[in-house]
Amino acid sequence: MTIATRLRTTCPYCGVGCGIIATPPGTITGDPTHPANFGRLCSKGAALAETLADGPDRLLRPRIRGRDASWGEALDLVAARFEETVARHGPDSVAFYVSGQFLTEDYYVANKLMKGFIGSANIDTNSRLCMASSVAGHVRAFGEDVVPGCYEDLELADLVVLVGSNAAWCHPVLFQRLAAAKQARGTRIVVVEPRRTATCETADLHLPLRAGTDVALFAGLLVHLADHGRIAREWVARHTSGLGEALATARETAGSPARVAAITGLAEADIAAFYAMFAATGRTVTIYSQGVNQSSSGTDKVNAIVNSHLATARIGRPGMGPFSVTGQPNAMGGREVGGMANQLAAHMGFTDADDIDRVRRFWHAPRIASHPGLKAVELFDAVAAGRIKAIWIMATNPAASMPRGGAVQAALEHCPFVVVSDCWDSGDTARLAHVLLPAAGWGEKNGTVTNSERRISRQRAFRTPPGEARPDWWMLAEVARRMGWGDAFAYRGPADIFREHAALSAFENEGGRRRAFDIGALATLTDAGYDAMEPVRWPFPSAAAVSRTAARANSAAEIRGRLFADGGFFTPDRRARFVATAWRPPAVAPDDAYPLVLNTGRVRDQWHTMSRTGRVPRLMAHVDAPFLALYPDDATWFGLADGDLARVESRFGDAILPVRVSAEQRPGSVFAPMHWNDAFSSAGPIGRLVGDAVDPVSGQPELKATPVRVAPVDAQWHGLLLRGRRRGNGDSDGGGSGGAGWSPGRGFYWARMPVDGGEAFALAGWDDLPEPGAALDGWAAALLGAPPDGERLEYADRRRGSFRYASIAKGQVEAILFVARHGGGLPSRGTLAAFLNEDAASSQTRAGVLAGRPRGSAPEPSDGPVVCSCFSVGLHALTRAIAAGDVASVAEIGAAMQAGTNCGSCVPELAKILRDALAPAGGRMASAAAEGRAAG
Repeated sequence: MTIATRLRTTCPYCGVGCGIIATPPGTITGDPTHPANFGRLCSKGAALAETLADGPDRLLRPRIRGRDASWGEALDLVAARFEETVARHGPDSVAFYVSGQFLTEDYYVANKLMKGFIGSANIDTNSRLCMASSVAGHVRAFGEDVVPGCYEDLELADLVVLVGSNAAWCHPVLFQRLAAAKQARGTRIVVVEPRRTATCETADLHLPLRAGTDVALFAGLLVHLADHGRIAREWVARHTSGLGEALATARETAGSPARVAAITGLAEADIAAFYAMFAATGRTVTIYSQGVNQSSSGTDKVNAIVNSHLATARIGRPGMGPFSVTGQPNAMGGREVGGMANQLAAHMGFTDADDIDRVRRFWHAPRIASHPGLKAVELFDAVAAGRIKAIWIMATNPAASMPRGGAVQAALEHCPFVVVSDCWDSGDTARLAHVLLPAAGWGEKNGTVTNSERRISRQRAFRTPPGEARPDWWMLAEVARRMGWGDAFAYRGPADIFREHAALSAFENEGGRRRAFDIGALATLTDAGYDAMEPVRWPFPSAAAVSRTAARANSAAEIRGRLFADGGFFTPDRRARFVATAWRPPAVAPDDAYPLVLNTGRVRDQWHTMSRTGRVPRLMAHVDAPFLALYPDDATWFGLADGDLARVESRFGDAILPVRVSAEQRPGSVFAPMHWNDAFSSAGPIGRLVGDAVDPVSGQPELKATPVRVAPVDAQWHGLLLRGRRRGNGDSDGGGSGGAGWSPGRGFYWARMPVDGGEAFALAGWDDLPEPGAALDGWAAALLGAPPDGERLEYADRRRGSFRYASIAKGQVEAILFVARHGGGLPSRGTLAAFLNEDAASSQTRAGVLAGRPRGSAPEPSDGPVVCSCFSVGLHALTRAIAAGDVASVAEIGAAMQAGTNCGSCVPELAKILRDALAPAGGRMASAAAEGRAAG
C-alpha cells in the first residue's frame, strides 16, 4: 500500500465523521484541525493503513457470469437489461439497493437516475437498517429530518442520557469527548440499555430495561415532567402543538412509576432517580442510536424522546437536545439526497405534489416517480415474489446484513438479473451477481460525506484505484447515458455533481425558509474551491438568498450550528408536533418454544460485515470470533458453560456459536455480534435468525428482539488450523485471507481470523474425529491443503487424543493443524503463527512446530484476549499487573503499559477490569476507589 500524496480526508467508518491525514508512503493519523475529532481516532480508524493492502479477492475488472469483460460490454448489458425490463414490466420492476458507504455524489446520481429518469422510487439503502426511524421521528416532530444539535452540546451538557447506544464501542471518539467532559465538569451520564456495556462504565446510572420498552420509560418521563411542574408552558404554547393528546396517551401507557416498572422491568427507585435527574437538569442531551431505531416501535421511541425535550424547551440551545447518532459515515448525506425509497432529493418528499413537481423541473426529469418505492425488507420480498426482475446492489452486502438473510440470498439466486458493484468478489452478495462491477473504495475516490451533526466534509482520494476499478457515480452516469439520458448525466467529476446537489437544495427554498437543508452557498464552488473545501455544517444558504427573505428569529443560533431554540420548525404552521406514543411490545413475544430474546449489535474493533476490518490481525485480537452471550442463570438453566458450543434457533434460521457466560446480559436475553458472515465463520450472518417485523412508519427492521431458543452442542474435539501466505493468499487453491472464499469445510464449527503471515481458524466438532490412521490423516491433509509434492510432519498421542500436523512446501512451513479431543493441549495461535512461512530445513523449527513452542523453551504465560488493540495489551497481562500491585488506576495502566493512551477506545474496559480485579480484595470500597482513581 502506497499513499500518493499527503492530504486531509475523512474516516470511512461510523457517523462521527472523523478527519484524518494520509501521509506518504503509508501513514494515517487523525486530523487535529477537524472539528469532529480534533486528531483523535478510534481503534478502527487508527488501523486504517493496515486495511489498504489489496488482497487476492479485490475485484479488478468487470465480470459477466464469472468471466472477465470490458467496461463497455458490462455497462451495455446492464443498460440493455434495465431498459428491456422497464419496457416489458414497467419501472417498478427494477430496483437499486445502495449504501451509507456511498459518497453523497454517488448517492445523488443513483437517486436521480432511478427516481427522475427510470421513473421508480424503488431505491433504498442499508441505512434503512440504521436510522430510518430517526428520520421518520424527526419528520413527524419537526416537519423535516433535522438533527437539532451539534457535538459541542455533549461537552456543554450537565446530563447526557444515552439510549440504545453503546457509544464507547460504536462511536468511540464522540464518547471520549463526553468522557473528557465528565472528568472536567462533572457531567452526569445515564445509560438506558438492556446490557451492561462498556459505555456503562462511566455512567452514574444504568437502566437495564426490557427490550422494546423505551416508549414506556419516556412516556412515564413526560407524565413526571407534567406532574412536577417542569413543562415549559409558555414556550410550548408558542412553538408546539399536540401536547395534550401526547400527555393523555402517556398517562394511559405509563401513568405511574409502578406501571413503568412493570413494563420495563426496572426498579421503581431507579426510574424515580432518572426522572428526578432529568427534571432538575436544564442542560440535558439525549443521545440515541440503534437500540432505539432497530425496533418495530422505533419511530415511536424517537418521538417519545423528542416529546420530553419539546416539553421542557430543551432543544437548539447549548447543551440541550435530542441527538440521533448514525452508524455509517454518510447516512446523513444519503438523507440529504433522498437516499431512501420514501424520500425525494434535498429533503423533499412524495407527500407534497409541489415537491415532486419542483424536483421534476429542476432535473428536467421526463418521468419522475410520483409515489414512494419499496423499503428494504419489502423490496427483497418483491424480488423473491418475482415483481422485481432486475436489481443493482451497490457498496453493500444484503445477503449477510439483511434480516432473514437466507431468504434474501434465495431471492437473489432466483432474480433474473442481479448487478453488484463492490470492491471485492468474495462477499455473500457478490457471489450471486450476473454482472459484477469493480468499484473504487475508500482512499480511491473523491466526494463528500455528512456526519451526525450535519457537517459536510470532503473525502479525498490518495490512491489510484487498482485495475479497472471506477467510482460508483461514474458507473451510474455511464448506464444513464446508454439509456438515452446522457445530457442529464454529463458529469466531468464529483464537483459537478456536488454543485448540482447544492443548487437543488436552494431551488425555490427562499433562503432556507421552506426546507432546513439548504447549502446554496456551495453551489457556485469552483473545482479548486471544491477540492479545498473545509468542513461546513448546514444549513448554509447563500448570502444573496438570505438577504431576499426575512431573517429568522433563530438565525444566531443557526450560525452556532443549532436549530429550533426559538421555534421555526418546518411544519406548515412552523410548530413542532408532539406525537402521542402508546407503548406496545415487540412484534413477536418470546414463548415456551422460543423463550429468550436475541439482541444483535457491534463489537468494538469490527465494522459491518468485516470486509475491511476482518483483514487486520490486531483488530481481530479483541474479539476474534462470533459468540452467543447469556446471563449466568440462563446458561445454567439450558446446560451451558463458558466456551461451550450452543445452537441458537429462531423461526427463521439457526446457528452454532461459542458461548460466553456474562453477568452483563439481562436475564432472559442473549446477544450475538452482527459482523461475522459466511466468509469468516461457519455460523454465518446472525441476520439469518432475525425475522421480518418492521416499524410501520419507518420500515426499519426489528433487529434486537427476536425470540430464540438455545441448546448445547457437545463438542467432541477442538482444533487450531493455520495457513501461511501461500495457502492464505490463494496461490494454489483460490482461497484468500480476510474472507476470500476458502473455508475449512462443513460439519463442524470454524471461525477465521488473520494472523501475521497468514490466517488462523478455530475449529470445534460435534462428531468424533475420524479414526486415527489413514482416515484421520486424509482429513487433516484436506484441511492443510497440502500439495502433492509437499512434505507433512505428524505427531499423534492416541491415548490423550492429541494430533498435530504441519505441511511443508518449497522449504517453508505452509500450514499447521492441531486437534485434540475435549480441547486439551492446544497452544495459542500466536505461538504457532510464528512458525508460518519459516525455513523448514531447521530441525529446531521442525521439532518446535509439532511441540507448539520453540524447541527447549517453556510455555510463556498467555497475555490473554487483547484489550488494547493499539498496543496489544492482553487481559491476563493486565490482571497480573493489578494483582502484583503495579497498577491501580487507568492512568497508572497507561503509564506502565501504554494501554488506553492512544485512541482511548479501551478505557471503559480498563476501568471495568480494575473494578472486577480489585472488588474481591476490598469489596465495593476498593472497587469505588479504583473507579475514582480511573476517572482522575
